[in-house]
Amino acid sequence: MLNFICLGSGSSGNSYFLFSEYYGILIDAGIGIRTLKKHFCANGLSLGQIKAVLITHDHTDHIKSVGALSNELGISVFATEKVHEGIRRNYCVNPKLDLKNVRVLQKEHSFRLGCFEITPFEVPHDSSDNVGYSIQYADVNFCLITDAGHATERFGKYVEKANYLVLEANHDEDMLMKGAYPAYLKGRIRGEYGHLSNKSAARVLSDHITEKLRHVWLCHLSEENNHPELARKTIDTHLRSFGIIAGKDFQLDVLKRRTPSSIYCLSEK
Repeated sequence: MLNFICLGSGSSGNSYFLFSEYYGILIDAGIGIRTLKKHFCANGLSLGQIKAVLITHDHTDHIKSVGALSNELGISVFATEKVHEGIRRNYCVNPKLDLKNVRVLQKEHSFRLGCFEITPFEVPHDSSDNVGYSIQYADVNFCLITDAGHATERFGKYVEKANYLVLEANHDEDMLMKGAYPAYLKGRIRGEYGHLSNKSAARVLSDHITEKLRHVWLCHLSEENNHPELARKTIDTHLRSFGIIAGKDFQLDVLKRRTPSSIYCLSEK
């Protein structure tokens, strides 16, 4: 049985936990370790279930507690060499990763952890480097794509494989442009290496959705430039124009910034 919970999703901290009875993988560790422990305990989980940590990129909201977590529990941390270099440089990561726990991965090179087969792939963002993850467990495929400046055909191929998908829907374009952010920050967010908008996420789905897709979670919503119901409505309206009905053809949920989600059972059928 494969399960999934989001511990937090947004610029205040990102962390996702994918776990079976015997093996758990944490994707990103951008939440303070005390908060992470609290969320695990509240959901009947233990940090001891974490057997490995996968990192998408080296921005603080994805790596804040990776050193403390890895060193305390002796957990291996998997990331590209450039991301590991970024983690070492990031002053917010304290303590730094013990070198014995550093594991270097390469994009498009699959590897196994327990019963999980993991394939990291390129995702464009203005970090040192950035990857998404396609994770196969028996007949279930789970895919996570966050902090993506623009959609690419390459990561679209992994969306097409997915039964379960976590996909960034960071901002509403009108809210962003009419909001209080300075021009340079608006440009960064909207740029080729910034973040996916609601409309961009909707197009990713309409371009690559298959009958295999069972559940989509929208992640990394901006507190200032988005709203959960607006993100959901944008996705739903766009897909309906293609005859695809969220809630019927697949389930659609929006992940909260600071509050853990439910624990979802990712079934094979």
